[in-house]
Amino acid sequence: MDLFEYQGKQTGDDTRPLAERMRPRCLEDFIGQPHISGENALVRKAILNDRLFSMILWGPPGCGKTSLANIIAHETRSEFVQISAVLSGVKDIREVIEQAKKQLNLHRKRTLLFVDEIHRFNKAQQDAFLQHVESGLITLIGATTENPSFEVIPALLSRCRVITLNAHREEEIVEVLRKALVDAENGIGRLNVCFEENALTHIAALSGGDIRFALNTLETAAFHALRDVEKEDGTRTVSVEVLSEILQKKSLMYDKSGEEHYNLISAFHKSLRGSDPDAAMYWLARMLSSGEDPMYVARRMVRFASEDVGIADNNALVVAMHAMEAFRFLGYPEGELALVQAAVYLATAPKSNSIYTAYHSVRDAVEKTGYLPVPHHIRNAPTRLMKDMGYGDGYKYAHNYQGAYVPQDYLPDDLRGTIFYSPSNRGYEKIVAQRLDAWRSFKSAEKKME
Repeated sequence: MDLFEYQGKQTGDDTRPLAERMRPRCLEDFIGQPHISGENALVRKAILNDRLFSMILWGPPGCGKTSLANIIAHETRSEFVQISAVLSGVKDIREVIEQAKKQLNLHRKRTLLFVDEIHRFNKAQQDAFLQHVESGLITLIGATTENPSFEVIPALLSRCRVITLNAHREEEIVEVLRKALVDAENGIGRLNVCFEENALTHIAALSGGDIRFALNTLETAAFHALRDVEKEDGTRTVSVEVLSEILQKKSLMYDKSGEEHYNLISAFHKSLRGSDPDAAMYWLARMLSSGEDPMYVARRMVRFASEDVGIADNNALVVAMHAMEAFRFLGYPEGELALVQAAVYLATAPKSNSIYTAYHSVRDAVEKTGYLPVPHHIRNAPTRLMKDMGYGDGYKYAHNYQGAYVPQDYLPDDLRGTIFYSPSNRGYEKIVAQRLDAWRSFKSAEKKME
């Protein structure tokens, strides 16, 4: 704490946000995350024994990653250095490494390096840590809101243990808010503002598990309440109604380029596939409310119509395409219902992935067999030379035969008789299966007669 920060605390004029002032400084004050702070937890033992290992702290905003790093700084004897990947580069990393060497050589002191938002470092910057983490010169503690599997290079990830932190439960957030209300030194106890219990619960519900948001919301509401009329005992009381007037709804957690983007679209797709229209509508609303591009969702439904419904219901693709065009024509908010209508239709349509699996089988065959020649009898023969070479010889024109079908091979000779498409017995595909069975039986019988 520097002189100005000390004076600010003494005068009650600390300009730091409430969430920063209320950060826990020891494990006993760390709320939630029992798999980290619990009595037999690995991280807790490592901190208390001052035997830390390199780790990546992964969790949503406001779950306690930076607070845990601060606790490590206060409760271990190592040199603690903190940098942010947003503001730092390779040069800063090299300076940290040089200082770490000096600490080790002169004072026999290890260096703990905390890197906030480590996912923002590129591959070259992350590479700069490898040798020094491997040698033990530094113990790396990285914090990220993104999935380390995607954002941290494998070589570095293999040298660290991933510690997952979860979003806080509402009761945990309420507990922290109560502490802030009575803490006159770091909290807002000196403001003489009361919050109704349901108001605290309301803040916790709005926070989405983010303690930082909850604490800063509490502080904002408290300062607004200071302008209200005092009660006889000199206090101000904040109710849910007051909160609704002075606070805006927290944006739903969503990163259109990060893991949550893929989590939500995956949940939406699987709800459609699982024939659950209620869940499909919920995930659709989550994405649209969070700012997802509606055309992206529409394109995914068009894909779904072919991948998971196929010709079990040929109208599914039509509905999905029309929904996309309807939204393009209407825009927000009128066009949303067209997307909802398509989602419900797709969720309740008969399902078949026969087209999807058949095409993958075909692509595998193409990759394995290469470019097999087209059989001569189905080649086009626009010139005399081609006719003389046998192009088109023996081709049977299907419309000249009963039912517009005649047994004939169309695949390359090396793939003759291969069946890629096997329709399901659901929806319209059941009729298709009956046709194919009849044609294939007829073709098999003709082969036997030959």
